[in-house]
Amino acid sequence: MSNKHTTTDVILIGAGIMSATLATLLKELAPDWDITIFEKLDSPGEESSNVWNNAGTGHSALCELNYTPELPDGSIDISKALTINERFQVSKQFWSHLINNNLIDNPQDFIMPLPHMSLVHGEDNVAFLKKRFKALSDNPLFKGMEFSDDPEKLKEWIPLIMEERSVHQPIAATKMDTGTDVNFGALTGKLLDYLEEKNVHIKYSHTVDDIKRTDDGTWEVDVRNFERGTLETHTANFVFIGAGGGALPLLQKTGIPESKHVGGFPVSGLFLVCDNPDVVAKHKAKVYGKAPVGAPPMSVPHLDRRYIDGRETLLFGPFAGFTPKFLKTGSNMDLLGSVKPNNALTMLAAGAKNMPLTKYLIGQLMLSKDQYIEQLREFIPTAKNEDWDIVTAGQRVQVIKDTDNSGRGTLQFGTEVVNSDDGTIAALLGASPGASTSVSIMLEILERCFPAYIDAWEPKIKEMVPSYGMSLRNNPELVKDIHKTTAQALGLADESQANPV
Repeated sequence: MSNKHTTTDVILIGAGIMSATLATLLKELAPDWDITIFEKLDSPGEESSNVWNNAGTGHSALCELNYTPELPDGSIDISKALTINERFQVSKQFWSHLINNNLIDNPQDFIMPLPHMSLVHGEDNVAFLKKRFKALSDNPLFKGMEFSDDPEKLKEWIPLIMEERSVHQPIAATKMDTGTDVNFGALTGKLLDYLEEKNVHIKYSHTVDDIKRTDDGTWEVDVRNFERGTLETHTANFVFIGAGGGALPLLQKTGIPESKHVGGFPVSGLFLVCDNPDVVAKHKAKVYGKAPVGAPPMSVPHLDRRYIDGRETLLFGPFAGFTPKFLKTGSNMDLLGSVKPNNALTMLAAGAKNMPLTKYLIGQLMLSKDQYIEQLREFIPTAKNEDWDIVTAGQRVQVIKDTDNSGRGTLQFGTEVVNSDDGTIAALLGASPGASTSVSIMLEILERCFPAYIDAWEPKIKEMVPSYGMSLRNNPELVKDIHKTTAQALGLADESQANPV
């Protein structure tokens, strides 16, 4: 095997939505920088960004009940919901900029309008949803949200779910018509096509073996080229590890202090999928319920209308699964290999703390398809076994870390940026709402890792994201303007009308 050595300004590992977004931002802000992307698979967006490997929800807290917890005093904490909604507005602004400037085209290929709904049963849950509705609908970001506990109204909103349903207990739902279904794989492909036109080097079938710091402070990345059977060494001033579940092992190879005492727990998912057009035609929304007691937030049951590969379909799930792989295309040794002397106690503590989660996962693994269908019938009483098939979704690696508030071995359910003190290397760990907030996350990385450039870049950033640096939650006029302009650019319903402020 031969070995070649090249030098570049920026190396991005993984050709998913995160690297594609960061590379696009950098090409707009620093067009002269040399950028190289390495991807171990032979095409872009095939792991976490793939349309079948995630729910495709434009996560903006319109329907996700776990983003609005009820506090001990009975009030609803909407702070996380407001943050996530604001971040999705940032993504829509950036995508609109790309469309309006002909950098990518045909937004309907990656984003479609679709109502987002929350559905609950039981007196206590209905009372919670009513309080949540009141707390959110008073904010400009959630204006236009509707609430109903009238079964006849719910039949209009969700006929498939209400069909032949015997209502023996209180039932209620909220609805936002400004929700979206997003194909992050298609968006990733569009961004990388644009980047190739801008002379970004995208190397497929290349896997990163090692990352180490050089004496002069740059980073040396050892790469295997599967197509040629060669070893390559690439040096860069900045490295971003955006390899989905594979980010943690690569981060550990860097040896930076920030990579210590961090672990990961892999969770896979299964969905039931229906292609029967008669069934699909009866449901036109994403409907989220409440997670079972002891279940992780990523297991919130939801029934989604999806737009996949040019056809409309329904997905229900997810049902949790387990494999020690950190990626669908990973190794069964991934989990064991991630346990190091510096994080072993962290991992053990997480196991002790999360016995209910372990029991939940074991219970999920023992379910048969008939049992999946029984859970589906809680959403769709008329569901027929023959209309639904099982598909395996993507792998997610939940971050485990030691925290000041919760102590050693705390399982995290969000998305986390980890970077070195000098900002020369950064990694993205975690899962939902990741892809939906990719633009905000990548802007955060730019602020952390390129502070000397931010002042010079700010006018261009504001051109791409007009609300950059501003809060939307208390700015109804700005919210109204952003809803209108992004809806026009992305071909969505006129949100300025659907979201009166």
